[in-house]
Order: sequence, then structure tokens, then C-alpha cells
Amino acid sequence: MDVQDPAPAARGQTGITVALGLAMLLASLGTSIANIALPALVEAFAAPFAPAQGVVVAYLGALTISVVVAGRLGDRAGLKPVLVAGLGLFLAASALCGMAPDLRALIGARALQGIGAAVLMTLPLAMMREAASEARLGRAMGLLGTVSALGTALGPSLGGLLLPVTGWRGLFWVLVPLAAIAFVLALAVLPASPRAARIPAARAWSMPVRSIAPNLVVNLLVAAVMMTTLVVGPFYLGLGLGLGEAMVGLVMVVGPVISIFSGVPAGRLVDACGSDRVLAGGLVLLAAGALLLAILPGLIGVAGYVCAILVLTPGYQLFQAANNTAALADVPRDGRGTVSGLLGLSRNIGLIAGASVMGAVFAFGARTGDFSRATSAVIAAGMRLTFLLATGMMIAALGIALLAPRRAR
Repeated sequence: MDVQDPAPAARGQTGITVALGLAMLLASLGTSIANIALPALVEAFAAPFAPAQGVVVAYLGALTISVVVAGRLGDRAGLKPVLVAGLGLFLAASALCGMAPDLRALIGARALQGIGAAVLMTLPLAMMREAASEARLGRAMGLLGTVSALGTALGPSLGGLLLPVTGWRGLFWVLVPLAAIAFVLALAVLPASPRAARIPAARAWSMPVRSIAPNLVVNLLVAAVMMTTLVVGPFYLGLGLGLGEAMVGLVMVVGPVISIFSGVPAGRLVDACGSDRVLAGGLVLLAAGALLLAILPGLIGVAGYVCAILVLTPGYQLFQAANNTAALADVPRDGRGTVSGLLGLSRNIGLIAGASVMGAVFAFGARTGDFSRATSAVIAAGMRLTFLLATGMMIAALGIALLAPRRAR
């Protein structure tokens, strides 16, 4: 009896994982690398800060609008060709960003880059669902979460190294060879995926939305809380605790670093214990971490902030691996792109809500919109109110997650 050599299959799986991970990394890098260039863009184009912010807003706005369309297009036209097209668009848009003659052209190129990033952030989830075995699905989702966190953490540091040497254009040119490698790798190693049968539009939307609605709502709430830490954290550390810029940056990188190392273990736990249990455990840690952020920094300062992040961030990775696995586990092949897009949409809406709504709650709690004149006491009050609300949001998310399986049964 012939025994099939597992080595070629293992090498093929590794190539697929690398290609999908690199695509996800590019989307995360594109999100985080440009923020550090805003002061340089203001100086280079002699523009006010608000128009320069369009470089960030155009990318995030285009990404948010396009994620569901990208997922549905992947289902209809095939996941591989759409992902390859998205990589090509991202590559071309990155080059256009590097060559932009003025701020308006740069903002337009960033919008195109955001459309490409929507494909890169959405379809790897669906393709990983097809490529990974049932026993290793959680691990695969955890790996993509790790890569996403790596891109978020790497963007500001890589940008900070390149900016003095290459100027702001180098932050976009560095993405071109990475996108080219991902493009060639995707063409070479990703398996062809069949196109979905043509089905009525109403059915195409209603079935995924009904089946994963709890996952989408909880995903939105968690994303809002995580963005709140990125928006409120620097204000509290700098103005509330009086830390310098370098120290604020050092403390803020703790969360992404923990995410990098906890993503794959979180996925392994999903495979071993099941997505429902791990999802609930992640939400418990998120609620505990948010509550600690409301209490501990006011008692023991920076150490309290770091301790809270040490609880919050692993909870997020547990949640992310379990929620993505649960949402995609029973979805038919012709709906995986759409579901991945809906997950991305809910996450992005949550990020926007965290930056705007929770930022407004922080300002209300501090009783001021002019933080430059605020005392450490009012900043601490704003921090406390914001994360008490975040704790309530995570308790609500836990309730939704626990009730959803009962309703399904």
C-alpha cells in the first residue's frame, strides 16, 4: 500500500499561511504607518493639520466602506483572483502615495490604498477557513490575529526609523516591495477557489447577517473598547500621570507586544476547548481589564495601567480568535467572503465609535474639551468614567455571547 508523503502538503499549507499572513500584515501596516508622518506632511505641504488628517481618514473610510463589498466580490468571483487584484491595487496605490505631488493627490491615493486594504483584511480570513483543518482552525485564526497586531505595532516604529532618512515618501515606498512579494506569492501558492452560484441578493445578505448577528454586535463593542485604550491612554499617561513622550510611547507599545505573543496560544486554546468557552473567557478578561483601567492607575500610577493592559490584551486575543472561528465555522463556502467582510465592517465601526463616542465620554468625564489646561485630577476623572462605561459594555457583550447559543439551540 502506498503511503502519501505529507511533506508537500505541509509545505503547501506553510506557503498559503505565509501569503495570507503577509496580506494581512500589509493592511495593518497601511493603517498604522502613516499616522507618524502627519507632522512631516503638515510641514511638507504647508497645510493645516485638519487637511493633513485626510491622509489617515481617507484610508480608514475607504477601508470601512469597502470591506463587505470585498467579501461579497470574493464569494462571487473567487477568493484568489479578488485577493490578487486587491494586492495589485494596494501595490499601485502605495507607489502613487510615494509619488504624490500634492496633498490632494496623496489623499486620493490613500483612498485607493484603503480599498485594496479592505480586500487584504477581509479575504485572508475566508481563505484561511478553507485552507485550515477543523482541528486547527482556531490556531489559524489566532495566527492572523497575531500578524494583524504585529503590523499595528510595527507601523509606528518602522515609520519612526524611516522618516528621518527617507522623508514621508519612504513610508509608502517601503510597502511597494512587500506588496510585490505578497502578489507573486499569492499567485504561486494560493489554491484556486470556486465561484459561488448566483443567488438572490436578499438571501445573500439576510442569511449571514441573521446567523452571526451576535458575533457582529459583540465584535463592535470589543473593537470600541480596544480603540478607547489607544485614544484615551496617551492623554491619561501624558497629562494625568505626567509622563514624557518617550515613556508614553514605551507604555503604549506594551499592548501590541502582548498581542503578538498571545495570538497563536489563544488559537490553540480555541481548538482545544471550543470557541464558545474561549469567547466567554476572553470577554471576562476584557471586562476585568477595563475595570482595572478605571481603578488601578488612580491608585498605583503607571504600574496599575500596565497591570490592567496585561489582563485586557490577552482577553482581546482570546475573544478575536474565538469569535472569528465561531462566525466562520458553519458558513457555507459561498458565504465565507461575505461573513469575513461583515466581521471587518463591525470591527471598523467599533473602532470609529471608540475614537469618537468614547473620546466624547472622556471629555465629558474630564469636564473640558481643552486638555492642555486640564489638571491631572480631571483627566483621571475622565479616565475613570470612560473605562467604567467600557466595563459595562463588556458585561453586555458577555451577556449577548452567553445568550446566543441558547437561542440557536
